[in-house]
Amino acid sequence: MTGFVDPDRAQFEAFKAMDRDTPIEMLNLVAFNDLANYPGDHVLARDGLKGGEAYALYGKETAPILKKVGGEIIWRAGFELTLIGPGDEVWDAMFIARYPDAKAFLAMVTDPAYQKAVVHRQAAVRTSRLIRTRGGTPGQAFG
Repeated sequence: MTGFVDPDRAQFEAFKAMDRDTPIEMLNLVAFNDLANYPGDHVLARDGLKGGEAYALYGKETAPILKKVGGEIIWRAGFELTLIGPGDEVWDAMFIARYPDAKAFLAMVTDPAYQKAVVHRQAAVRTSRLIRTRGGTPGQAFG
């Protein structure tokens, strides 16, 4: 599985060019490193934390920021099996975060406290998918 941890510039610019005034939901699929990979000068670099432990620190430190911008986790689940798709994509964390609008998401990721905490995510994550979605209408049929 190819490692994707942070958005590349083109993806982030495309995100910023989209409508910022409508609610968004971000599907997060995350696979952890066995051991957290902190920069060598980080205080936790030699503590031997597991990827999941580093991700938990990221969650703890960013939860107040998520709340401050009006975001919330609306769905969380545990991975079991990929029925259609690459069999090597196994996810340690799967959740959907809802934001009142894209401006709230951008406010979160540019918050100085978030930028300080993101080192835990970067140390924890082997690969991930972050997919912007727009809300739909629940129904009784596919499509």
